[in-house]
Amino acid sequence: MKKDIHPKTYRTVVFKDMSNGHTFLSRSTAYSSETVKWEDGTDYPVIKLEISNTSHPFYTGKNVLVDTAGRIDKFKKRYEKKAK
Repeated sequence: MKKDIHPKTYRTVVFKDMSNGHTFLSRSTAYSSETVKWEDGTDYPVIKLEISNTSHPFYTGKNVLVDTAGRIDKFKKRYEKKAK
């Protein structure tokens, strides 16, 4: 491995899946100004995720449609007009 290419500023953060509320504690270099109180009573920065292994269809086995930006609605509106 090459030396001195990895960041030295890893810190403990809480990752929160916004689709189902699942949280887990890990280390990251990602910055966040928001904090959350963890189970041990300590405040940690929180990184919000749109999808994680607890909500991704591949891991859950459920074919759930995840649309956080409204792209599916835009697509349907665009092609409904052309079909009429």
